[in-house]
Amino acid sequence: MRHKTASVSTAKPDKGSLELTEDIIRGRAYRSYEERGCKGGHHLEDWLRAEAEIFGK
Repeated sequence: MRHKTASVSTAKPDKGSLELTEDIIRGRAYRSYEERGCKGGHHLEDWLRAEAEIFGK
């Protein structure tokens, strides 16, 4: 009998890895905030930039 395995594209990451990824994104976004002199109003832009850096998009 063959075992079915999930492909990489359909496998769900575990909760711990998702939390770690969010922590990494949060840290990079916060760095962008600091580089701007801690001026607010760009949190979404910072978050999306951090995601792009991490995921290479």
